[in-house]
Amino acid sequence: MSISASLVKQLRDMTGAGMMDCKAALTETNGDLEAAVDWLRKKGIAKADKKSGRTAAEGLIGVASNDSGAVVVEVNSETDFVARNDAFQEIVRNIAKSALDTDGSVEAVAATSYPGSSKSNEETIKDAIGTIGENMNLRRAARLDGTVATYVHNAVSDGLGKLGVLVSIQTEGDKDAARAIGRQIAMHVAATNPLALDVDDLDTAAVERERAIFSDQARASGKPENIIEKMVEGRLRKFYEEVCLVKQAFVINPDLTVEKALAEAEKEIGAPAKIGAFVRFALGEGVEKEESDFAAEVAAAAKG
Repeated sequence: MSISASLVKQLRDMTGAGMMDCKAALTETNGDLEAAVDWLRKKGIAKADKKSGRTAAEGLIGVASNDSGAVVVEVNSETDFVARNDAFQEIVRNIAKSALDTDGSVEAVAATSYPGSSKSNEETIKDAIGTIGENMNLRRAARLDGTVATYVHNAVSDGLGKLGVLVSIQTEGDKDAARAIGRQIAMHVAATNPLALDVDDLDTAAVERERAIFSDQARASGKPENIIEKMVEGRLRKFYEEVCLVKQAFVINPDLTVEKALAEAEKEIGAPAKIGAFVRFALGEGVEKEESDFAAEVAAAAKG
């Protein structure tokens, strides 16, 4: 049967699929719009499955908060071009908002309902793969409860960027004042990427590795063993100052450590305060990106 351009446009408006795909769907279903939508959904799922093996290391970090806490999510795409797409940004923003109703685990966030839809976040992402044409995935998520400050570095839109930080402040004092210093600490975390909150939170294996290195370096000096022990402890203290958040020099005022800066802020907060936890997500960290030969890709595309 002949498929009118207006019918193709109607299906495209309903699904977001390409014109040729819409025409093919209507041809296959004899012009039945509902059947064509189902046909495209099935086709989209097939495309998604084909693309699922491709490396997705671009995308966006999304952050959302309310009075009970805050969440950060990472949704990956294959290219930065897609990350700048309004539709993709809206998906990440809505996934972050929906994550506020979960415990922050990636499984819970994937399974929860996408805002304004009967579908889950996972299903919404899979549908978007068929429409946008790139592999995408919800890679990770985290939540902090209580009084939580947030920061998104180089935000491309409200709550969206390439790096997101959450910092919880434990206090019985003024919440707004606590969030104000918490945001400054979150900016510090974005800049310094600490390994742990305090010495007790450091990975013991990492500490022992540093201790062994410092011991070997100190012994090379030929000094007595009791002096070597003091040298090692001194170098470990320096190591703690470099990698533990509360021990680091505060980037906003390097004359103070983060711990002391928070103590000074207690005047505005009106009560004792301490950092409960922090989360820092940098886009694509830990993802092994595929190396490609661009010239070979162009040659392959030219061959069809």
